[in-house]
Amino acid sequence: MNIPPVTPSQVRSMLLLRREIALLDLRHEAAFATGHPLFAANMPVGRIALEAEARLPRKDAPIVVYDAGEGLVAEAAARFAGLGYSDVRQLEGGLSAWRKAGFEIFIDVNSYAKAFGELVESRRHTPSLSAEEVAALLARRADIRILDVRRPDEYATMNIPGSVSVPGAELVLRAGDVAPDPATTIVVNCAGRTRSIIGTQSLINAGIANKVVALRNGTMGWTLANQALEHGADRHGGIGQLEGARDKARDVAYRAGVKHLSTSELALLESDATRTLYRFDVRPLKDYTAGHIPAFRHYPGGQLVQEIDMAAPVRGARIVLTDDKGVRADMTASWLAQMGWEVYVLEGVYDGALDAGPPQILPKPDPSHRYRRPYEGTEASREAMQAYFDWEYGLVEQLKRDGTHGFFVI
Repeated sequence: MNIPPVTPSQVRSMLLLRREIALLDLRHEAAFATGHPLFAANMPVGRIALEAEARLPRKDAPIVVYDAGEGLVAEAAARFAGLGYSDVRQLEGGLSAWRKAGFEIFIDVNSYAKAFGELVESRRHTPSLSAEEVAALLARRADIRILDVRRPDEYATMNIPGSVSVPGAELVLRAGDVAPDPATTIVVNCAGRTRSIIGTQSLINAGIANKVVALRNGTMGWTLANQALEHGADRHGGIGQLEGARDKARDVAYRAGVKHLSTSELALLESDATRTLYRFDVRPLKDYTAGHIPAFRHYPGGQLVQEIDMAAPVRGARIVLTDDKGVRADMTASWLAQMGWEVYVLEGVYDGALDAGPPQILPKPDPSHRYRRPYEGTEASREAMQAYFDWEYGLVEQLKRDGTHGFFVI
């Protein structure tokens, strides 16, 4: 099978010019996490049949595949061809050629979202407190509320004692209910750094009256500081004053350059066969299951920002978000826009026909092929946690050396 080659320099040019490209690493996730280009997405060759049509919705989008010498390219190209994909090329020389060209290699997963989070903190000087400082505030019963922005299942596994689960995109919608007194200090935490930085800055960008700080280094930092974690908690924040939250979120989205669409304008985007279009419903699972717009995939907003490489591997594609209350879509869109995406929010569509039922869920990979995140579960080693932070602290400088990101920070 003849697989046309494309050089590392040509791939870099496509990224710089923001042309559509899906740069796909065909190795298992554990190998992918050892090193890859910034905007590479992981799609193991054995999962192409499971994942391709959900993650690569346009069959003639430019796809560039590579491995690190394992011989996976020919099999991947055949599988894509069998599914009807018509523009599949191979990175000439694979990952080693990318290295030899002098281009940056990024480790870990969700790397460019994590690098973006570090850039946000660097540019906006996002305020934070150490685990020891937060523990001291709790010990003296200070007027603080800790908001955990991770997925509900992560929160239930382990959490900062007394914290409340408010997944990232829900913050502006629910912070007013959790901390109604403007004198209350809000502490935002995740497992590590990215989601707490983005969550804290979301509340600051929205102009919330409370003082807001991140828990520096999240539950990993809490563990490294020898603080006890709680397990099995089930506290969840409710929705506060909707109108105020909607206005705040709309203003943040406007400042980030987010566009709003009607259903007729969405139809025009859908009719453009030359561009990839992703459609995501960013509400919680319960809301999506009760009723959602046909053809919109479920992806809670806070996770979408961190996992955008997994959700939308075609860099340069268009993204449309929907949310019946508007707040979550606007806040999520504001971050995706700053990450260089052409992103839209769909308005006024929940009074029509909706589909009910759970979302499509892709089968999980074999555990032996997964990269074990140092913030997963309760048994990660202290050495792995510290190594993770050492890497993350260096991401801003690595972004500078790479030079392809195109991020901006409002």
